[in-house]
Amino acid sequence: MAYSENEALKALSKIRDPIKGGDIISAGRLASMENRDGVLQAVLQIPPVEADAFFAIREAAQKALETIDGVSRAQVVLSAHKAGPQVGGRSRANPHQARRPEGVQGDGEVKRIIAVSSAKGGVGKSTIAANLAIALSKQGLRIGLLDADIHGPSLPHLFGTSGQQARAVSVGARKIIVPIEAHGIQTMSIAYLTPDDSPIVWRGPLVQGAIARMLWDVDWGPLDVLMIDMPPGTGDAQLGLAQDVKPGGAIIVSTPQDLALLDARKGAAMFNKVDIPVLGLVENMAVFICPDCDAAHHIFGEGGAKRDAEALKIPYLGAAPLHMAIRESGDSGQPVSAQNSDVSEIFDRLAKSVWKQILKTAQRE
Repeated sequence: MAYSENEALKALSKIRDPIKGGDIISAGRLASMENRDGVLQAVLQIPPVEADAFFAIREAAQKALETIDGVSRAQVVLSAHKAGPQVGGRSRANPHQARRPEGVQGDGEVKRIIAVSSAKGGVGKSTIAANLAIALSKQGLRIGLLDADIHGPSLPHLFGTSGQQARAVSVGARKIIVPIEAHGIQTMSIAYLTPDDSPIVWRGPLVQGAIARMLWDVDWGPLDVLMIDMPPGTGDAQLGLAQDVKPGGAIIVSTPQDLALLDARKGAAMFNKVDIPVLGLVENMAVFICPDCDAAHHIFGEGGAKRDAEALKIPYLGAAPLHMAIRESGDSGQPVSAQNSDVSEIFDRLAKSVWKQILKTAQRE
């Protein structure tokens, strides 16, 4: 049988934590886990002064993981970071976690933060995020969009703001960045803060910190919703977001293709692990309508995203087609949802579904 992350987590959850009691999963010891060609690598985060108590735990975890189907060998590493510097009389629990600056907070008037994620590249997540943001603003909501892809920012291209540079203003003792408004949306991207198209070569902690600072150091003003267009994956950026920002919900974007849905499921599981509610799943490139014969072609499969949403017990928010107008509008910097057309109405309907789930989730809090 194939490897299952859920089975691996289930195996680890049977191992008792010697310090907190309960199991090591609920105690938050698992920092990362990855299966590489049958070799399952896991990192357990432990307090440095209690290292001796966890050597037996490491051995037990390796043995438990090697009983999982699809795992030929397990490697479990204990990671014991020293406590961070004292801040205001308190030590920081995580030395890599970004810390809010003193003084005015750029997101002080933001009511809700929503992450848009795919866990896989190439499914059109940024295009969905951009068009959803505009469609939500057409409902009379004040919307911001933060491009959190440090290595491959695409928001400036989609919004026609490429080449623009954000400016900073002094607010008290702090410098606050002014977002760039486009199509009625307050936008921010790392591309607004770098002088050219040179690649950003940063590792995990720097990426995590940059996302948080673009939230706290940007003068977003009063917003009903700030959408964060997440980079693909379930690594540092996503986990850092959960630690530093704690969004009120997440939207998963996927195509109907089985390969994309596999990663979408991982993304949903990741948000569940860090207690961020999944608002629902948006299916992109669901169908292609031939412009010559009007025939519908399900190029990436049919109905897969809806079935997965039902299996994961999350709302199916709707679908966007594989349409020439969406591609052309994105390339021209004029998102299709800013126009009046049959395609823009698709995003209007998606936005209504999203807003309904945002309100429903808020009522449960």
